[in-house]
Amino acid sequence: MSFSVGQVSRLAGITVRTLHHYDEIGLLVPSERTRSGYRRYTDADLLRLQQILFYRELDFGLEEIAVILDDPATDELTHLRRQHELLTGKARRIERLLQAVEAAMQARQLHISLTPEERFEVFGDFRPEDHDPEVRRRWGHGSRYADSMRRVASYTKGDWLQLKAEAQGITADLVAALKAGLPADDARVMDLAERHRAHITRWFYDCGYDIHQGLGELYVTDPRFTATLDAAAPGLAAYLRQAIIANAGRASRAAGR
Repeated sequence: MSFSVGQVSRLAGITVRTLHHYDEIGLLVPSERTRSGYRRYTDADLLRLQQILFYRELDFGLEEIAVILDDPATDELTHLRRQHELLTGKARRIERLLQAVEAAMQARQLHISLTPEERFEVFGDFRPEDHDPEVRRRWGHGSRYADSMRRVASYTKGDWLQLKAEAQGITADLVAALKAGLPADDARVMDLAERHRAHITRWFYDCGYDIHQGLGELYVTDPRFTATLDAAAPGLAAYLRQAIIANAGRASRAAGR
């Protein structure tokens, strides 16, 4: 069975002109011709075309492809293995590019106007956008979320670095308290929880005690938040949640006096 140029064009998704060009340069010469001189492609020709298109997808030049396919020491299975390896590598590169583009899109949605280099300097491997869907689901319809988005849109690299330094200082002090064995309802630990609440209010939105307790719940129920906090010290997420609850109780008692 053989196929006309038009049939091969439709099957392969390439133009008739491309097939003519491949014939002219000797890359894909049809094995048969009709009495009228029309090209006819056999199954073997289609297999060679498939290999050509695979290599073209991998950005090989036509001359390079011809050399590869005409190597008598290389059989079909060798070609397929090589193409599989190359395509797998390309797929991984594309996946990384997709992730980078998605991160950039999400960062724009969060109004984080930093270059990739600045983002790495500020956030390292942490990606704020990974947490945004959960934050948006919980608070996206409220004024606090809108206020936070408005405020961070104006932050410079210096602002983000200052914010980061403050957050790291609070975390370091919480870790020290945890390792020292201080109870979460110790006044010193509650003071740290209050610093944490004030930090959010200063940089993002007005974080009342109810909202702060909601964040504390999120820290222990969302694995992403838990992993981020517990990376500093195992159990830190739960410890901070307990301190937040204790601090809110202290504030409530003080207000009732």
